[in-house]
Parts: sequence; C-alpha cells; structure tokens
Amino acid sequence: MDYKKYLELIETIKEHNNNYYNLDSPTISDYDYDMLLRELEQIEDWNPDWVTPDSPTQKVGGKAVFGQKVTHKVQLGSLQDVFSYDELRKFDEKIQKAIGEGNPPQADLRPEALRYVVEPKIDGLSVALEYENGVFIRGATRGDGLVGEDVTENLRTIKSVPQKLVESVDITVRGEVYMSHDSFAKLEGFANPRNAAAGSLRQKDAEVTASRGLDIFVFNIQQGGDMTKHQKSLEYMDKLGFNVVPGYKTFDNIELVIEYIEKIGEMRGTFGFDIDGAVIKVDDFAMREEIGYTSKVPKWAAAFKYPPEEKETTLLEIEVNVGRTGALTPVAIFTPVTLAGTTVTRASLHNQDIIDSLGVNIGDRIVVRKAGDIIPEVVRRVSPPVLGRTPFKIPKVSPEVAKAAQKLREIEHFASRDAMNIDGLGEAIVKQLVESGLVETVADLYKLTQDDLLKLEGFKQKSADNLINAIKSSKSNTLDRLVFGLGIKGIGRRSAQLLCEEFGGINAIMSASLEDLRKIENFGEVLAESVYEFMRAESTVSVLTQLRESGVNMDYETKVKSDTFAGLTFVLTGTLPTLKREDAKAMIESRGGKCAGGVSKKTDYVVVGEGAGGKLEKAYALDLAVIDEAGLLKLLREG
Repeated sequence: MDYKKYLELIETIKEHNNNYYNLDSPTISDYDYDMLLRELEQIEDWNPDWVTPDSPTQKVGGKAVFGQKVTHKVQLGSLQDVFSYDELRKFDEKIQKAIGEGNPPQADLRPEALRYVVEPKIDGLSVALEYENGVFIRGATRGDGLVGEDVTENLRTIKSVPQKLVESVDITVRGEVYMSHDSFAKLEGFANPRNAAAGSLRQKDAEVTASRGLDIFVFNIQQGGDMTKHQKSLEYMDKLGFNVVPGYKTFDNIELVIEYIEKIGEMRGTFGFDIDGAVIKVDDFAMREEIGYTSKVPKWAAAFKYPPEEKETTLLEIEVNVGRTGALTPVAIFTPVTLAGTTVTRASLHNQDIIDSLGVNIGDRIVVRKAGDIIPEVVRRVSPPVLGRTPFKIPKVSPEVAKAAQKLREIEHFASRDAMNIDGLGEAIVKQLVESGLVETVADLYKLTQDDLLKLEGFKQKSADNLINAIKSSKSNTLDRLVFGLGIKGIGRRSAQLLCEEFGGINAIMSASLEDLRKIENFGEVLAESVYEFMRAESTVSVLTQLRESGVNMDYETKVKSDTFAGLTFVLTGTLPTLKREDAKAMIESRGGKCAGGVSKKTDYVVVGEGAGGKLEKAYALDLAVIDEAGLLKLLREG
C-alpha cells in the first residue's frame, strides 16, 4: 500500500469512529471496523515512520461533544484486540517475558505468580463514576479517554448506580452502561442495544433517560480503594454496593483462560444483554506496573473478539427493494436460523456485484452470519456449482416504477417518528395518497384537505380529521426534525441538530458554503458535500419553498432572547395545564436559564404540574422554591 492509500484508510477509520462514538450511528459492523483497524496496525508495523500522533491506533476514538466536559483523573484507556487463541498465547508469552526481565525480579513478580482475570466484555457505553465520602457526585462518559461528557443527572436515573455506598470512601470506578434485550425490545428507531444505550444516556432530559431502562456493570477501580489485586477489587466493589461485571474468573494458565473464553462465547446467546468479546487482565497490580503501557493501551490486558457466528440455511427468495435514494437493494430471504440469540430470516445482498461474487441464486444452500452480532449478512454459497446455472440477476426496473417506489420511501421517512412524526401516516396511507395523485412530494401533504381524504377508501370523517390535524401539528416541529425528514444522504438526527445549531435557519443552511459545512464539529468531507449538493438541487428548493408557504417552521430557536434567568437552574416535573414541557423548557433557556433533569441543592426553581412525584418531595426536603405554571409565566413576564 502506498502512503496516499494509508492516509485514506486513516480518514475512513476516523469517519467510522465519529459515527460510532459521537453520533451513536455506526455504518459498519464492529467486526468490519476491527478488520480495518487491524489492517492499519499492520501497515504501521511495516512503515513505522508513517505513524503520526493522530492516527486511530494512537488514541481512543471518541471525544466530548455533549454537555459539560470532564477531565478524567485517571485515563479511561482502550484495550488491545486479539482475534485468535494463538494471539492470546503470544500475549501470554509477552507478559511472561516482561515479568521475567526484572533485575533482579521481585519475589511477587515471578512468572509463576502470574494470574489472569477473565470477564465478559459488555457491549455498551463506558463511563466513570466518582464518589466522595461514599456519595455519588459525578459521572462522565469516556470521551477520548482523557476528557469525557458530564452525564451525572442521567446516570442518577439508573437504579443500579448507587447514590450512596456502604462505606464512606473516596473512589472512582469504571463501568459499562448497557441496555438489556428486554428494554431494547420496547424501543423503536435504534439499530442495536449499544446504540440505544448511548443515545439514551446522552439525552438532554434525564426523564427520557429514566424511561429507557438502562443498567450498568462496573469492572474497574480507577482511583481509591487501596487494592493490590484485580479480583479483590471486584469483590470490594460488590461489597460497596455496585453491580459488578458477572461471570469473572481467575486462572494461572493461559490454556485454562482460553477454555473459559470459549465457554463464554458458547453462552453469549443466553445472556440478557449483549457482549462483544471477553477481557483478560493481569490480576496483580504491581505486575501491571512492571509490564507497562503503550500510548493507547495497557500491555497487561487484551480484549478477545469472537468471530461472527455462522449458520447454514436455504435461500428461498431474493426480494428487490427501491430505497428513498432510488437505489435497488436485493434482500436474501432464507429459512429461519438463530444467530446471536435472535431468529434471522433475511439479509441484504447490497448490489449485483456482491451477488456475482457470492455466485448465489434462489434454492442454493448458503452460510449467513450476524457481523458484529448485529447486521445479518450472506457469507458464501455452499451448494456445489450447477452446469449452466448463473447468479441471480436483479431485474431491470423501469424508471417510472423506480421513481414511484422512491417517492413512497421519501414520504414515509418524512412522516416517521424521528422526523416530522405525523401520526397515522403509515406505509399503506402513503401508498394511497401517491397512487391517487394527491401527493407527489412531501410538500403536497400540507395541501391535503378533509374532502381529499374522504374520497379515499377506508377514510371516514374522524380518521380524515385526525390525519389533517396531525399534519397541521407537524408544522410547528423543530427545524432539526424537518432537516432529518428531508432524507439528506448521511444525515441522521444528531447531525441534523448540529446543522441547525450551527446555522439557525433553513435559509442559512441552504446558502452555507462547503467550507462552512466542513467546520461543523463531527462533520467530514462526505457529509458536507452531501448537504451542499442536496440544498442546491432545484427539487429541494421547490419543496422547501412550498413548505414555507404552507407554514412549516423553518427556524431553529437557539439564541438567548435575554439573560433574565442567567445562572438559574429549573427542574420541570409533572404535566403542566397548558404548556408542553419542551415549550416551557425553551422559554426558560431563551432567557438564559438552565433546565436540569434532577433536583439537587443547586436547583433554584422546581416547576410542578399534575402527577409530580419524587422530585416534588425532594424539593420540599431541600427547602427549594416550588412554583406552578402560573408562577413560571409570572417569572417569564416580570423576571
């Protein structure tokens, strides 16, 4: 590989890091990402003079982008990955060699004293929890390992995060916030439990976090505790009241370690949560210091990544779908198989090139897997070649059919929950509206009348009224929902918010230069070009003009109108008589105030409505100012 391709690989990995750590929206599986990183590591081994400090091999992928930043007292590093048992044996050889190089070695540092602790590697979001005198005072995400995001109030909503420990100690522990399979099953709109956990922990409203059913396992003491062994530290954290990583065991032989890692791999489909590997750590802390660290990872620990589970099945059908960008996507439909604990019946075949490379056709025996335990994919054909049989060919779709299908996907996306959230405008209704000629673009939704709907099969007066009202209600949505709903390639909910926060209104977004777009935090060249080209398309300009004329909100309220509430912290709880909570929050923030998710001594006003519970009780206990909606409105008027 030449140097130019090396740099391109770095940029590709950085983009995936940004999608995973900062946008909570990965576009490739963990396994494929690991393979890219492994390729980069090999290139740098061959060409050490190419390595720069900002290479993904030299630093943790995330960075603090949400809320107040917290500098970790002890770095939250990552781990070196291994993908085979032979690599584990080499890891053990290096450990033994490092321990044996003491001159002279201490009695407790001899190789024969070496023990490993093996733990399941929980697939979630890494955090640090700080306690003073046994009381929880702060929690932060890992970020880049040195600086993370303050998510204290959101962590307080997780029942397994102790607010007070059994002992009055000063201690910082590290854990993994995760979402169980049961909690994940109740949610929509997330690709996997890890993404759901990350998105839920980083909510601006702690009550949203509380509703998501998050949990945590702790696995490390970062500071305090005065421990000398890792196993003892796990036992001590359990005694203090933490929910400690389950299933850990200690071994004095690498072959026993391998046996146990294999056993964890066989059991992972039975857990009530996701794991993405197993972690092996040297037990003795003095040994760890002897072994040392690289700039990115400790040399005394490794993460074993399980290969994707594979199953053989029969290809029953290849379904061809038209996406909202117009692309034809073939999907393999096969006899059900169980992978990573779930039943799988379909997997994307991506395009004709992939089908040709696999050589598959309907009726073939195929091997499928869940890459990274998330995304089903067809790995290979196992049926013997048949003379004259060729791979499946995606049928040609007329431009008219493709355009119609694309139109349906665009409108469905626009009306979806995370976009304009138009209740009642599902796939079947969208199809009716398009086929009847009533709706050509999303702008036509706002021109619909009750009479139009009553002409369609299945609509009665009430259902027509409900849909028209839902469409009208969506006009006042925040601009980021509209931007996401437009279906710009690569733009998810978070990146839509970043766009709106940066420019404040649709006109400014439409006129933004490529250079302006590139400057947005976490935006890269690909996203910037995608937005730039989309916003300058004639069809986009036409649709946005019509939406504006229909009264759809085109502005993003981010600027503070006054500093009347500067320095004041409000907590909203219960249902207010006339104001929606998000509206009340916007009013407070527009005057420089801050809205917190939980009540504390730092809270200035608790605004209560019907159904206020624990927060109201805590407000009285702390002798805080409690007001109702009328009191809030008076404050807003009079300051």
